[in-house]
Amino acid sequence: MASSETAGPVAHTRMPEAFVRAVGRFAYVWGWPMVSMINRRTALTSVPEPGLRGGVLPIAPLGRVCMLTDYIPAGQRFVACTNQDVLYGFGFGSLDDQPAVFQIPDFGDRFWVAAAWDHRTDSFARLGKQYGTEPGFYALVGPNWTGDLPDGITGSFRSSTALAAFCPRVFIQDTPEDRAKVMELLPYVTVYPLDEFDGTMKSDDWANVPTFPAPAGASGGEVHWVDPAKFFDQLPEVLDTVPPLPGEEALYQQFRALLAAADTWQDVKQTLVDVAHEAERELITPLLRWEFNGPAAGNNWFSPRNNSAFGTDYLTRTALARSNMFENAPQETKYLFTDTDIDGAQLDGRHAYQVRFPAGQLPPVNGFFSLTLYNKHHFYFENDLGRYSLGTKNPDLVYGADGSLTLYAGNVRPDEAPASNWLPAPPDDFSLYIRAYWPQQAILDTTWTPPRIERNG
Repeated sequence: MASSETAGPVAHTRMPEAFVRAVGRFAYVWGWPMVSMINRRTALTSVPEPGLRGGVLPIAPLGRVCMLTDYIPAGQRFVACTNQDVLYGFGFGSLDDQPAVFQIPDFGDRFWVAAAWDHRTDSFARLGKQYGTEPGFYALVGPNWTGDLPDGITGSFRSSTALAAFCPRVFIQDTPEDRAKVMELLPYVTVYPLDEFDGTMKSDDWANVPTFPAPAGASGGEVHWVDPAKFFDQLPEVLDTVPPLPGEEALYQQFRALLAAADTWQDVKQTLVDVAHEAERELITPLLRWEFNGPAAGNNWFSPRNNSAFGTDYLTRTALARSNMFENAPQETKYLFTDTDIDGAQLDGRHAYQVRFPAGQLPPVNGFFSLTLYNKHHFYFENDLGRYSLGTKNPDLVYGADGSLTLYAGNVRPDEAPASNWLPAPPDDFSLYIRAYWPQQAILDTTWTPPRIERNG
């Protein structure tokens, strides 16, 4: 049996171009989500205090979050596939340096969930209404942190990596009354370093945080969080800080040997740069299509079954990192998405569509659900109504006499569509996306079928 030292080519072995390309392409797909995490952490923690990047995106120093006091604005291009069902918070931690404390107030009957992901984008905390989480203080610790947690910490969760991302979410209805209730709770939803913990509930004035300048970004699509020209320069940090999964040790040796060869021979290094650009174009860009983001779920919808717990499913991990990074675990939220109608034709705002939920066939949830419309880049289509999703949060939806619910999508509202049931679409390609928070078993085991999307006429 080969030792771990010979699990891959010996360091600095000369490699033919075809081998470099084969291993390099796989390394690019494998490492893409983790390099994206590194670059997001760098961009979104380089501030002295919690605030808003460009006035829209919540950012904070390491070990903290910033909470929004309204839905995330339509014009932001930092994070794709955001929703307008919840108020977001976001931040990153370096959990081996110091644990982070999630402060959880008493939400009563309100739906909420506080997600935390490791460097691989796997979820490792279990905090939310569906878990019966009690109010209190919950510590998130790194894999190599060995200190003692003080009295008063309610519970703890250990990440597999030092780098972690945090995202509390709090449901809000589209009514002034509910908004006022949430504003009373929101100051107590926070995350801070363990050395600031004193056992008392802290509060933050999230309505008056500073604004920080926005860096240059993409004009239409998401900010490019992975630069192919720099990918293989950043991959060593991933290999050094993200422990291999069982069975991945040999893979790490292959990648390290590839990088050692690139350090020795300039032509190998140049080939890797070329491979990165090719892989971005040929392998990563197509993953924006929802058909590559999980198994078929019925009626031309697709849905991942292992989101935030990917294991060695490198395809789905990278696809979701490209199209829809930072998903909740399936028992927290079930995601279903599609680019096409029931006939398999691309959704196009020049046409009008009906999305009909038969009576008794709304998404089976204990929390809430929504249907969100995104443009071809997975961002909101800015419209005069400021309407980007419909669902539980909308008390004015019009139901059929038989209890069915028909929602409409298109650039122009059909004559038969109630104004409250229409989602404005761009005059070109778009996609639809169902979120089912706290899903019931029928949606988890796929016995519930998502609605047909039919083109009018």
